[in-house]
Amino acid sequence: MEEINQLSKSPLHHDIYSSPPQLGPMQLTLQPWESLSTSGVPGAAAQAVSPGVQPPHVAPLPPVNILTAVALSRLATRTKKSSYWYLLALTTSDILTQVFIIFVGFILQTAILARAVPSAFIHTVNVLEFTANHTSIWVTVLLTMDRCMALCHPLRYHTVSYPQRTHKIIAAIFAVALATGIPFYWWLDAWHDADPPATLDMVLKWVHCVTIYFLPCSIFLATNSIIICKLKRRRRFGGGQPHLSKTTALLLAVTAMFIVLWTPRTIVMICHLYVASVKRDWRMHLALDIANMVAMLNTTVNFFLYCFVSQTFRRMVGEVLRTHLQHSPQHGSSHFPPPALKALELLPGTAL
Repeated sequence: MEEINQLSKSPLHHDIYSSPPQLGPMQLTLQPWESLSTSGVPGAAAQAVSPGVQPPHVAPLPPVNILTAVALSRLATRTKKSSYWYLLALTTSDILTQVFIIFVGFILQTAILARAVPSAFIHTVNVLEFTANHTSIWVTVLLTMDRCMALCHPLRYHTVSYPQRTHKIIAAIFAVALATGIPFYWWLDAWHDADPPATLDMVLKWVHCVTIYFLPCSIFLATNSIIICKLKRRRRFGGGQPHLSKTTALLLAVTAMFIVLWTPRTIVMICHLYVASVKRDWRMHLALDIANMVAMLNTTVNFFLYCFVSQTFRRMVGEVLRTHLQHSPQHGSSHFPPPALKALELLPGTAL
């Protein structure tokens, strides 16, 4: 404890973890290395910030994902393609992740309540956060398998992949994600782990790493390798450039971005278990903060990937924005409604 107290007094430590000025009687008094939220969230924005500091990517995220959801819902309704329904489910789960992590985990507990909340509430939020995160990841896994099926078995694909069946599969994924999120009711974040972590904490963190990183990434690498080999084989025997559909290009971009953004958090989490605890090493604490924020970016970069890859998506976004602007009230318009009352007039025969 003496080493930690000395570290908390160093100028470098205060530059990284700034404390809020003058804590009131209803606020929590925490050590600089502790988090105001006990939520052990995948990519938790609530963990990735210091007290009194708002993460720079909090504000603009929900409008971007809402715009993405509206555009994808229109594309899914018009085209009846299963891939758009999977992308819509992915965006929905990203929105839920942002709501549970940013609003409940950070804004509600830290900025609004600024006090200790019941532990049952925090653990329930943990379950919801892990449920939304598991849904987001495993919907992406389903999308990769859907694209692989469409590319390798195009004739059979149309008989097994259609909107009604896709809706049932997505609903099943949400149910399974909720079931896999329940064990994380007993999750403790890295700031509240024992030193060294207890057996339950070790098991939960390893299950977390396998569920959200190692197993999905293995499927991504396998399916993407099959897709790329299939395209190369078509190019070799077809004598030309293989046709890469926009959905397949989106899939490759989304999975590659997922692997890049989630790798730092997984590495830091394993280092926390076996190398150095975030309680004892401020560098591990800083690394986990940065890794959490980087992983959180995975819930918002998809919009920019869709716009970059798909012209169809860009057109639909433009259509949604134009429709919104047409129905929104225009300031400075020269058209005024007719007056409800007539101007006053003199009675006939009245002398002035």
